Amino acid sequence: MDRAKTDPDLETMLIGPVVPMRDCGDCTACCTHLTVNSPDFAKPAGVACSHLAAGGCAIHAVRPHICRTWFCVWRRRPDLPDAARPDRSGLLISINFVDQPQNCLEAVSINIRMLPGSNAIRSGMAAAILDRLCDQLVPVWFSDGEEKMLMHPAADVAHAILSDTPPPVTLAREVAAWRERYAVFDGDGPTVD
Repeated sequence: MDRAKTDPDLETMLIGPVVPMRDCGDCTACCTHLTVNSPDFAKPAGVACSHLAAGGCAIHAVRPHICRTWFCVWRRRPDLPDAARPDRSGLLISINFVDQPQNCLEAVSINIRMLPGSNAIRSGMAAAILDRLCDQLVPVWFSDGEEKMLMHPAADVAHAILSDTPPPVTLAREVAAWRERYAVFDGDGPTVD
């Protein structure tokens, strides 16, 4: 959650505006599981925020700007069911902005983090969420805490996007669309600031 690297308009373009009448409730997953690096507050991933109390944020009325303006994907996608809220699903979904990506598909993407103790794979919730999120020209990564896997685009499309060779004819349009959208993030283009 690095506000210096995020643009609310870009987040809205990629995943939509905050859904009216959908709030965090008792969910505090982002308060523990995300890295926060902003001018007014910082904390590492996997460490509970120092302001997190039994009832939620102890400084909610005066919480840092980043905490007032950042929203998980569940808060922005009305097609995700109530059961997909991070504390219910065991999945924390966010937009990632990577300063120095290894490839263009890591620069700006949706990241689904499986939280410790989650049964989202066994319950089918992970598959249901992936079905909904893998429908646009936005890369989707899944992390189970040990491994980070690209889920969208499909492996053959991703390979063609990242290759210097022309894609197979059957993938040409799809690969061209991805390349056009993410060319700014390739090794020769500018980096995310």
